[in-house]
Amino acid sequence: MKALRTLVVEDDAILCELLAKTLEGLGHAVCAVETNVAKAVAAASHWRPDLMIVDAGPGEASGLLAVKEILRSRFVPHVFVTGNALRGMPLGPDTVLIQKPFRVTDLERAIQRALAMAAASNRVAVKREEDRVLT
Repeated sequence: MKALRTLVVEDDAILCELLAKTLEGLGHAVCAVETNVAKAVAAASHWRPDLMIVDAGPGEASGLLAVKEILRSRFVPHVFVTGNALRGMPLGPDTVLIQKPFRVTDLERAIQRALAMAAASNRVAVKREEDRVLT
């Protein structure tokens, strides 16, 4: 897997550091670590990450809100991590979610799934555009 420029959105400082070290250990570059929605959106705009690892916890600082806002401008593959049950949360069918605590291999597999889903989604979008141009 190629090195990915990664944005981490997590409100727990210890977990931020652990996630950053883990991602760097997997060969990825962490471009920013943010703790709230506004800073995450600004960082995504500035750094244009290849991947986001996002805490999906409840509340105003929810990573769900950050991802929703970031995806308005462009798609970025993302993995949600959570220590909470997400019953009733608006997660789509293509959501990649891992439960805290997790192993490095769990994170690595989740990243691979997010990238695979993004690639498949991109192929569908390209095909639709080709079909639109041909008609």
